[in-house]
Amino acid sequence: MIASYLGAVKRRAEQANGRELRHVVHGRPVHFVDNAPDADRKAEETLRTIAKGIGFEDVTFQYEPIAAALDYERQIASEEIALIADVGGGTSDFSIVRLGPARHGKTDRASDILANDGVRIGGTDFDRQLSLGVVMPLFGFGSPMKRAGLDVPSSYFHDLATWSSINRMYEPRVLADIRQVRQEATQPDLLDRLIRVIHEQRGHTLAMEVEDAKIALSEKPRSEIPLAWVTPGLNAAINRPDLVGHTKQLAARISARVKNCLVQAGLKADAIDAVFLTGGSVRLAHVRKAIVKAVPTARVVEGDIFGAVGKGLTLEALRRYGPLN
Repeated sequence: MIASYLGAVKRRAEQANGRELRHVVHGRPVHFVDNAPDADRKAEETLRTIAKGIGFEDVTFQYEPIAAALDYERQIASEEIALIADVGGGTSDFSIVRLGPARHGKTDRASDILANDGVRIGGTDFDRQLSLGVVMPLFGFGSPMKRAGLDVPSSYFHDLATWSSINRMYEPRVLADIRQVRQEATQPDLLDRLIRVIHEQRGHTLAMEVEDAKIALSEKPRSEIPLAWVTPGLNAAINRPDLVGHTKQLAARISARVKNCLVQAGLKADAIDAVFLTGGSVRLAHVRKAIVKAVPTARVVEGDIFGAVGKGLTLEALRRYGPLN
């Protein structure tokens, strides 16, 4: 999938420029995998192999928050120390960087990068916790079995709420297992709903509806997940306190990484002049609050939510490889 996507981007860029492109600056999170340096290196090497496989000869990498910092730097008129917070779909990444107009043209910015850190928490994790808290109980999550002291096995619901695990639910043995569990459940009608989702292979439909509801809550206090396709009249009402309640631990872990970044940089919170926010998940009010709370005196700047990293990578490519002739 990655090769197909990058290949399409490469072809379109070459068509637009009328020439072959052989060099690329590839964005990457600070950590692909938490606390696993070997896995992290393997993930980067996999991306390098993919990029070379579609025709790039020189493949280099830049941390995504550093790329966002380069985009932000174009906006400022004087030197400052900035915290760059990039909270995307899969990871939350942070950099503390010294920025300024006089530094923008430097070929080596290593001394300006004071700290980098990240954690594997992103939008899909918020979707998962919201689904488990609000939606999955409608399908039997947490409901009791006839045998005292036992609940319906939770693994089905954790897989169904996790984007990367949904396809596991479509294996024939899983549906057979759920039908067996249904016979021993005290609320078999809830399991019937689960069976329908799995039988119709619509787990991703459910996941997308949860994501849509989460996004809606960034702009309004209440949202609904329509589930009439499962059972006529069924829906899940969600409000902002629900979202905060079910995902507050994720927001706390993000805030902790910001504080860790400050420790790495050897700075106190009041040394940060500005916090630059990018990535779709910073639109969630309690996530934004968790970040800003860690650097309360900093000026808050909202960047191009979905474009700052890409723009910064373009600037980095210009620095490393020069302009197209």
